[in-house]
Amino acid sequence: MKKTIYLDMDDVLCDFTAAYKTAIKANPAIQYPQSQFDYFRKLAPIKDAIASVNYLLQQPLFEVYILTAPSIQNPLCYTEKRLWVEDHFGFEMVKRLIISPHKGLNRGDYLIDDNDSGKGQENFEGQLLKFGSPEFPNWKTVISFFQEKYQL
Repeated sequence: MKKTIYLDMDDVLCDFTAAYKTAIKANPAIQYPQSQFDYFRKLAPIKDAIASVNYLLQQPLFEVYILTAPSIQNPLCYTEKRLWVEDHFGFEMVKRLIISPHKGLNRGDYLIDDNDSGKGQENFEGQLLKFGSPEFPNWKTVISFFQEKYQL
């Protein structure tokens, strides 16, 4: 049986924080830069994220989905996140995009997220791999975890 892996977008696949800091510095009057048109679509990928996701997608043992929460300040983020996924992974990956403010409702084996609460991560039934933590500081450590655990 395949193992289901969910991947968060913001600060896991794409660099939300760097874009936020840059936007605030450029225009401090805008309290929520993520509410601006095209904010999410223009986010840069996190180092090694694209190659790592493509690697996981190639493993027959895994079923990989993107599970991201929306920004309620920007209703366009639903479209922008979908376009970001297509821009970086192609249209087929769009079929694996789930946008939900309640991540704990999804069933699966792994959730790779930079937060462990706030969007239902604490209710996720599988294992949370906290991206950016000492245990999983980057994509290389995430991939190593799966390679060691499943002898890939």
